[in-house]
Amino acid sequence: MFPYLAAALNQQDSPALKVGGHMDHVHLLYRMSKNKIPSKVVGEIKARSSKWLKEEFEEMDGFAWQAGYGMFSVSSSLVDEVEEYIARQAEHHRTVTFKEEFRKFLRKYGVDYDERYVWD
Repeated sequence: MFPYLAAALNQQDSPALKVGGHMDHVHLLYRMSKNKIPSKVVGEIKARSSKWLKEEFEEMDGFAWQAGYGMFSVSSSLVDEVEEYIARQAEHHRTVTFKEEFRKFLRKYGVDYDERYVWD
């Protein structure tokens, strides 16, 4: 899945820098296209990858991404650090769940949220 997501980002004029994740989520570190709206890029990536997954793996015919997504900008000076963070996802999620981590990001960056609308 990760190589497919990276290729799909590249096709959206949004070069992939690092793609990874864990059992219940993915991280996409990429340079945003100057010609495409970020929400459109994410929507297209989700649609294409969902279709591909269902076509390639019969047992995944019920797969669906959650409706929403989280997006955070990253300074170019922190790209290496974020790449390492993405590479260590399996190790990292032995001690913290995705939901716990996402809530932490939202608090850290001052994003107001309502639990009723964050999770599908």
